[in-house]
Amino acid sequence: MNKWLGKLAGTLLALTLSTGLAAAQSKITIAVGGGACLCYLPTVLAKQLGEYDKAGLAVELVDLKGGSDALKAVLGGSADVVSGYFDHCVNLAAKKQELQAFVVYDRYPGLVLVVSPKHTGEINSIKDLAGKKVGVSAPGSSTDFFLKYLLKKNGLDPAGTAVIGVGLGATAVAAMEQGQIDAAVMLDPAVTVLQGSYKDLKILSDTRTQHDTLAVFGGEYPGGALYSTAAWVNGHEKEVQALTNAIMATLAWIHSHSAEDIMAKMPDEIVGKDRAQYLAALKNTIPMYSETGKMDPKGAEAVLAVFSEGSPDVAKAGIDVTKTYTNKFVDQAKKTTGNAK
Repeated sequence: MNKWLGKLAGTLLALTLSTGLAAAQSKITIAVGGGACLCYLPTVLAKQLGEYDKAGLAVELVDLKGGSDALKAVLGGSADVVSGYFDHCVNLAAKKQELQAFVVYDRYPGLVLVVSPKHTGEINSIKDLAGKKVGVSAPGSSTDFFLKYLLKKNGLDPAGTAVIGVGLGATAVAAMEQGQIDAAVMLDPAVTVLQGSYKDLKILSDTRTQHDTLAVFGGEYPGGALYSTAAWVNGHEKEVQALTNAIMATLAWIHSHSAEDIMAKMPDEIVGKDRAQYLAALKNTIPMYSETGKMDPKGAEAVLAVFSEGSPDVAKAGIDVTKTYTNKFVDQAKKTTGNAK
């Protein structure tokens, strides 16, 4: 009898501890602007590694078509945090909507302007995109911003090019292969997938490396980050710190493991059937991931400069770009975990 009671007590204790752990975990919903895109890999990998759980968070990832859709989810209240491109924080500041990035995981944007294999012969430069149909992940997303910036930089009126939402993954590849669009702004692994099938694939602009990013923007240009409304960040500092800790630990893990190790941790539905192509794309992308998690103030200024050039509303808004990000949570993570350099 005593033995049975001891077992029962042990079971009840285990249940109490697990219930207490669940209760202690804060529930957070992160809207991701296209989970299959390698630019957002750290957000997904953090969940696969259990880093959110370790940080005391019960995180739900909601996969959406593009960054603009993820942003709408947070502004509409159906998600807490966006895993998307920092440039949205700058763009929305012009509309008096305060958004704040608190951990940056992409040093470069990784955006690539690619010509459809069906239209290689007729498009040789960005100027040739006048009057053409160009795919982006979703209208209003960072891929769309990038396209408009390049068009204007090359003397074209962005309104003269038709923008078509095609997503970031298989749908974008299919649209390109079928010639439904003349070109597209894409991200890996989709770019590498196309390059694997079409050796003569024509690339008009590429920001997957520091060299190319500097050539396009004249400075480093931050890509993916976790951000939310300034009100949410200020009201949930414990959760923001936990999210930052989780991403920082994941970035440290990425830079201390091989591409093969990283791929092995990713969900099969994201890796897809062609593991060799995914691995090749991942190897191309790893240098893009931040080692510090911090926003480079010069990078933030570069984003503001790009948008000021392309948008009269941003140019005249008098935006204080320092309010669109904070490094204090990354600095705190560095003090407590030593993950940052």
